[in-house]
Amino acid sequence: MRRRTWKGLAAALAVVVAGWSGTALAQKAPKKLRLAFVTNNASDFWTIARAGCTKAAKELPHVTLEFKIPPDGAAATQRQILDDLLAKGVDGIAISPIDPANQTLHLNQVAKQTLLITHDSDAPESARACYVGTDNVAAGRQAGELIKKALPQGGSIMVFVGTLDAQNARERFAGIKETLQGSKVTLLDVRTDNTDRVRAKANVLDTIVKFPDVACLVGLWSYNGPAILNAVKESGKVGKVRIVCFDEEDETLAGVKDGTIMATVVQQPYEFGYQAIHLMAKVLAGDKAAIPARQQIIVPTLAIDKETVDDFAAKLKVLRGR
Repeated sequence: MRRRTWKGLAAALAVVVAGWSGTALAQKAPKKLRLAFVTNNASDFWTIARAGCTKAAKELPHVTLEFKIPPDGAAATQRQILDDLLAKGVDGIAISPIDPANQTLHLNQVAKQTLLITHDSDAPESARACYVGTDNVAAGRQAGELIKKALPQGGSIMVFVGTLDAQNARERFAGIKETLQGSKVTLLDVRTDNTDRVRAKANVLDTIVKFPDVACLVGLWSYNGPAILNAVKESGKVGKVRIVCFDEEDETLAGVKDGTIMATVVQQPYEFGYQAIHLMAKVLAGDKAAIPARQQIIVPTLAIDKETVDDFAAKLKVLRGR
């Protein structure tokens, strides 16, 4: 009788221990998360950010990733994407706002329903939890120094970008203007294209006709570099007009390599994606300390010229998985 009693107690204890173990495992298992990364246009620039997002999601098996690309670069399209994501019940969204000033109210509404962070272009007046990306004023200053190096004797420049409504565009432009103050370089104006690549090239062609003595053409967004380069080639101005631009599209890097583009200021979009996903996962797990006091995580930029382009392109090829 005793043996049976002890056997019964042992069996009961085993069940209890197993129950405790199962409970402990359940408590340790992280909550399943649905995280979204929203870009501001369909540029090839974002394929690198996507690689960073994908890498982070693989390291976080409890995370399901949604990568959203607005096809037309319009704030209204971004709004629809955000509303659709909220309807799906996503736990966190990282977005590069197209028009932060006019999107702030909507972004605040989004932030009440899910964790919201910005990347690439900030919306500092919104209720976003953190910004992950470039210090765009500093990047603009870096571009300004490259422009002065390209034009040691001075000269006129024209700047091209999708829209100056975007925070990153305004800040880069401000950094360039600040750096060129007191120099012999004259800023003619800035031309916008609303992320239309055909219009971007047309803006450059029009500038070359209206300002035949323009000495340097500057592109602030990734596709502006190839647009400028193709227009300069079509106009027979290669070697006569300097080009300074941003980001690492294939045509841009090819132009830097052959000398038709003097230099490009590159961000690190892979880090935007990688760090944004990891940050949201940490915060949603209760780690509020993951967000710095300034609510900014700055990813430094690099100036790529003919001497450094091969090494950079090789590293980029690995990131893109090519």
